[in-house]
Amino acid sequence: MKVLNVLTVDVEDYFHVEAFANNLRAEDWDSYPLRVEANTRRLLDIFASRGVSATFFVLGWVAQRCPTLVREIAAAGHDVGCHGFAHQAIYRGSKQDFVRDLRRAKMIIENILGSPVTAYRAPSYSITAKTIWALDLLAEEGFEYDSSIFPIVHDLYGIPGAPRFPHVRALNNGKEIKEFPPSTLRLLGINFPVGGGGYFRLFPYSVTSFAIHRINLVENQPVMFYIHPWELDPEQPRLTARWLSRFRHYQNLASTETRLKTLLSEFEFSTLQKVFDSRSVPRIV
Repeated sequence: MKVLNVLTVDVEDYFHVEAFANNLRAEDWDSYPLRVEANTRRLLDIFASRGVSATFFVLGWVAQRCPTLVREIAAAGHDVGCHGFAHQAIYRGSKQDFVRDLRRAKMIIENILGSPVTAYRAPSYSITAKTIWALDLLAEEGFEYDSSIFPIVHDLYGIPGAPRFPHVRALNNGKEIKEFPPSTLRLLGINFPVGGGGYFRLFPYSVTSFAIHRINLVENQPVMFYIHPWELDPEQPRLTARWLSRFRHYQNLASTETRLKTLLSEFEFSTLQKVFDSRSVPRIV
């Protein structure tokens, strides 16, 4: 029997990406062509053709401008989570900034759907050792699930020593949150990212397939996979950034859709909540 994995989408547009944050002002975003609606609908069509459900972490800025898209995601049987409002990395602001951004996004999405939003993913996985306090604030704001802590070494995010698999985390405020990290493959004492995004595009597909099989069959754990709508869009406008950021962002966009379809035919996927709640997971203090 195949292990059921988690499929997630970070619903943001190409100009929201952290790689371009130093060159693009948020107040100028409306001047760029909006491509997130068409690209997200491409993903919805692909998922429908494969009969899979996913969790869509929607940016509040996108939800505010594309409420019909948010309703379409939910109507197609997918779960809708929150990705914050302005795609600002948590460590770029204060606790007050974080709560203000979080509440704004949550309110917009909940008003569109008419139902609570209980799952969150931080922009750029920016819950790090310095911003771990964000988990307490998430729980206080009514969130039950989080997928923001990447257990790797990275120049922008990550907590290398964090648990690699789903767990319930006891918080300082007496509450708890269900944490489901993006997936890593542990080799030679190092966690290698294999959970999607740029890693899915930059590594040969065989690497992703091998990693998921190993995590599923050897470690008997589900994989958390993520993708962005703009990753299926090789025709998107090219933006200015440092060479490493441009490489991470633009490499192999033309092949992402084909790879994704192969992935969905090879492995079983569902929503974060369904997979998490179907398993017995440890509680970590």
